[in-house]
Amino acid sequence: MLTREQNLFLAKKTFVELVYNTAYIEGCNVTFPQTQTIIEGAVVNGVTVDDIQTVLNLRDAWKYCIAHIDVPLNLDYICKINEFVSRNESLQWGTLSNGKVGVGEFIPSIPNKEEVLKEMDRILNIKNPIERALEYFVYACKQQLFWDGNKRTSTIVASKILIESGNGILTIGKEHAEEFNTTLNNWYLNNEVQPLKSCLRKCIKTLEL
Repeated sequence: MLTREQNLFLAKKTFVELVYNTAYIEGCNVTFPQTQTIIEGAVVNGVTVDDIQTVLNLRDAWKYCIAHIDVPLNLDYICKINEFVSRNESLQWGTLSNGKVGVGEFIPSIPNKEEVLKEMDRILNIKNPIERALEYFVYACKQQLFWDGNKRTSTIVASKILIESGNGILTIGKEHAEEFNTTLNNWYLNNEVQPLKSCLRKCIKTLEL
């Protein structure tokens, strides 16, 4: 268990890694050094405009999360994270989707604000912060709350829950990417949630004290 200050230190220290990993699970074709260069605002060759936009958006979303770690988590906060994540990438950003968003064969129902608020209330009342973070992630990913950027938004919001309670940061690296994609797909299609949560637990980064 970390203090909030230690957890924030960890987030700042691993900032490039957080952006890189969040981009990687989205299929963004950038290397770690290229990610660092883009974050610093320098010109980088051999990377598409779309991938640069994704990295810059993630840079700003993670910055917002770290700078506003004490802001209470609610739907407005989550929409703000998505606004950064999906800026100039989707039909709309920062607002709940008002159409069907499919993931392969899986097509969830259109998000209903009242139902989302009810689920948020349920999740935020989970006492264990790690379980709260994972429950948020699996709910928000499956429900596809936004037109785009759902995995990225869910990762950052779950990390906010972890950071503010001193429980590390959710960052899904290359070593867990295949297991993550498999278990997430099984959650979508077969309603199997525990394998996904087990995978996510392995992806919680903490300080070696």
